[in-house]
Amino acid sequence: MAFAFLYRANLDLLRMLGAKLEFFSLLDDDTLPEADALYLPGGYPELHLEQLAANQSMKAAVQAHHHAGKPVVAECGGMLYLFESLTDVNGQSANMVGLLPGHATMLKKLGNLGLHRIELPEGSLRGHTFHYSKLESALTPIATSEGARPGRRGEPVFRDKRLHATYLHLYFPSNPTATAQLFAPRPEENQYPGR
Repeated sequence: MAFAFLYRANLDLLRMLGAKLEFFSLLDDDTLPEADALYLPGGYPELHLEQLAANQSMKAAVQAHHHAGKPVVAECGGMLYLFESLTDVNGQSANMVGLLPGHATMLKKLGNLGLHRIELPEGSLRGHTFHYSKLESALTPIATSEGARPGRRGEPVFRDKRLHATYLHLYFPSNPTATAQLFAPRPEENQYPGR
């Protein structure tokens, strides 16, 4: 599976908050299920470049969801899928969704690893980072995480309207109220600035 790297506790908390979860495949499905919010967890999109790139109808559905002002929470591999392109360790590149300007490239060495804490407009959340890739983007992050160990490099958080994207795998139970705000629909005038 391309996008299945997540805390099981995250799904449990979303259900406790009243969400009805619908599962789908960015690889095989033609469109998204009817949904108020979209969660794209981590995974390994670099192993499925051609299939992800070829699924034009799914990419269009993700774009339409975002352009409709609905929340999107994308973590690590889910975030990489939203950039313009992704290049694997062999130099093969493919076009992704293009909601975020820039490009991601897989590395043969570890990009970052460790427990982190982040202060978001919604509140403080904890999580971890673990990735073998780097980003090239002109986006300005709204926040940068802080590693639990001194000297650890922080991870940026990007926003574009209701789209929240970061390398961090957030642990939703660390702040259920903030999590609910990430996924809750809200009027356009209350949205946080993106680019």
